[in-house]
Amino acid sequence: MLLAAPCLGQQAQATPSVVFVTLDTTRADRMGFLGSTWGLTPNLDALAKRSVVFERAYAQVPITTASHATLFSGTYPQFHRVTDFGVPLPEKLPYLPALLKARGYQTAAFVGSLILDPRNGLAPGFDRGFDVYDAGYRQRRGKEDRYKTMERRAGDVVARALGWLPSTGGKPYFLWIHLFDAHDPYEAPAPFAARYPKAPYDGEIAALDAALGQLLAALEARPGFDNTLVAIYADHGESLGDHGEATHGVFLYDSTIHVPLLLKLPGDRSAGARVTTRAGLVDLAPTVLSAVGAPVPATMQGASLLPLVGAAPADRVQYAETDYPRRAFGWSSLGAYRADRFLYVRSPVRELYDSVADPGQTNNLAEQRGAAADRIQAEMDAFRKHTAVEGIAAEVAPVDAEIAERLAALGYVGGSASASAAVSGLDPKERIGVSNTLHDAMAAIESGDMDRAAPLLEKVTLSDPQIPMAQLQLGIARARQRRYKEAIGPLHKAIELNPDAAMAHYEMGVALYETGDLKTAAVHFEIVTKRMPKWADARFSYGSVLARIDRVPEAETELRATLALDPKHYRGNLLLGRLLDLQGKSKDGVVYLRRAVEANPGSAEAKAFLADAVARSGGTP
Repeated sequence: MLLAAPCLGQQAQATPSVVFVTLDTTRADRMGFLGSTWGLTPNLDALAKRSVVFERAYAQVPITTASHATLFSGTYPQFHRVTDFGVPLPEKLPYLPALLKARGYQTAAFVGSLILDPRNGLAPGFDRGFDVYDAGYRQRRGKEDRYKTMERRAGDVVARALGWLPSTGGKPYFLWIHLFDAHDPYEAPAPFAARYPKAPYDGEIAALDAALGQLLAALEARPGFDNTLVAIYADHGESLGDHGEATHGVFLYDSTIHVPLLLKLPGDRSAGARVTTRAGLVDLAPTVLSAVGAPVPATMQGASLLPLVGAAPADRVQYAETDYPRRAFGWSSLGAYRADRFLYVRSPVRELYDSVADPGQTNNLAEQRGAAADRIQAEMDAFRKHTAVEGIAAEVAPVDAEIAERLAALGYVGGSASASAAVSGLDPKERIGVSNTLHDAMAAIESGDMDRAAPLLEKVTLSDPQIPMAQLQLGIARARQRRYKEAIGPLHKAIELNPDAAMAHYEMGVALYETGDLKTAAVHFEIVTKRMPKWADARFSYGSVLARIDRVPEAETELRATLALDPKHYRGNLLLGRLLDLQGKSKDGVVYLRRAVEANPGSAEAKAFLADAVARSGGTP
């Protein structure tokens, strides 16, 4: 086991270092220090004895990027408005890493997934204030290893972080480590997969804890650990079938909103204390700033948790919301308010639960306790109005094709980004099965199993034909099965539902090209290139179709644009070189055809075209 008692003779730093650890998608009820008897978290349980444990901590939103925007800014989603994937973090937003860096901290982030990689478009601006932001993920292709492309195991992330620590040279630092393992698909590494064959999610939690054991042991061995603040928390939980939801994002019950949170304070102050007053992730940033003696910006809406330690329990309300049902599926947004002993859920059919008598939140009391529901709803509406006033508007744009593809690979449905608290349309409780089926279908597409994905998507589109992503993914699945004519119908519907969806236009262009309607395909590819001029494959596809409908000068323009974006683009070099050769510009064509061969040395076609061009130019192979 780890973590001996602190060494009293250890020299403390004047300024505490800070370590944040995100346990992505981790339920509170798996933690031993919160009452679990399953033995999954011995290392966290040991740290809890030196920490303050917040027994009732809550996330403000059940989506990773939005939750991190909340906890790092100390503001609510309705204020920061980073409520969608790909929405940039506003520069004017107070941001804990930047605030600590301005006070002389060395700052580093080591994230475990594509979902928080700023350079891949899903979390732009999240690297603000970090000297080092270790990510570098990309979309998995074919049979590539998921854990070498889209995410890293906890052990790998921890090893990278520990490799950075010596560079701090004893100066105060802020280190953020994000561990994605508990997120689906649940694929625990050895030996935990064998230990939990029927509970892979639990195996992931046990693997996380083991990696944390390595991290904590290494931190403890460093001078100054006694004076280090360590915050370990989940950004949100996981439903695992509770209330019918398979994963997270849609509902706001405790399964996804109640999160583990422990704070090891500098000097191990208040070690072993337990706080039963509600706490929120929105309170983390002001808590850290207070603990290290830094001023808390007036913009921050959370409040330091330090005054709660050792104080009598109080009724501190907690607000949460999710716009994911509306953005992804066209259903109603949801809001939640925890006050007194109740959980109130704002939805088309409102909900009220007595969380003391009904901790599973299964017995809706809204009708029989209407007065209580009215009172809490009024409080909630006033709270949201107050916390949203003069919010910092993020730059909102529709989810583009590349981001939509990355989201699909992670099991999320992309939508059009806009912040809203509207309660209108379909009740997600009535449609959650559709969300689960679509999630399974997208997982099948990500793994390349189109024969499994297509029937699932057909089921979704028959049940709920107004979900643009379902129509798009059905079109993609059929196209990958080479059922191009059958792909056109759902792709047409996807465009009808969301005319700005570049991916739908692109896939429609491919399907039309394969069925011989080249002129209409060109129209769709042109739409894509105008919306996404930096998408090299789209520029190539447009150029390829133009070449085949005798618009050769325009085709050359698009192919040169392709190669300006991606000089090693195999097909772009191949087609441009061939066009130039066939127009009598063989010497120019040879240049591009050589690049095509370099990009794909196994291509017999490229070698044959190069040989033809060389012969016509009078050169030598």
